[in-house]
Amino acid sequence: DAKVPIVDFLDPEFEACRAVYPIVERLMSEYPGKIRLVIRYMPFHVSSVLAASALEAAGEQGRYWEMLEILFLHQPEWGDHHAPRPELIPTYAERLGLDMDAFRRSYEGIRHHAKVERDRADGEALGVVGTPTFFVNGKRLERLGYEPLRTRIEEELAR
Repeated sequence: DAKVPIVDFLDPEFEACRAVYPIVERLMSEYPGKIRLVIRYMPFHVSSVLAASALEAAGEQGRYWEMLEILFLHQPEWGDHHAPRPELIPTYAERLGLDMDAFRRSYEGIRHHAKVERDRADGEALGVVGTPTFFVNGKRLERLGYEPLRTRIEEELAR
């Protein structure tokens, strides 16, 4: 029912996505019920598809946002571009107390890969060449940051 959808093309392994996440959280709390965040995956790094699969698998247990937070918190460990350690990703799911049998079946399968590839294709069609890239009510945000995003939200709410 939210009036303003925000689509965030993100790469869970990219530091800039991690850096912008607190801004997104802040805006979500400032505009409850008025904005809706839609995450789309744009994997540019080695372990990004695995991280996206972990997010989707955690989401099946109602813990998507908690998984995103813990992946961003520990991103320097598992997502180091010089020495990635994606084998750590399931340990974060375990820390969240997820049903690990269900998590592993979902995470280790290929069913989430189709969603990731569909998101990537959509992003490429929209000209997304880096992450994070935001679209607010279908309009691409040209500058990142709290103020540009808040201003665009305000403009869309005023319509």
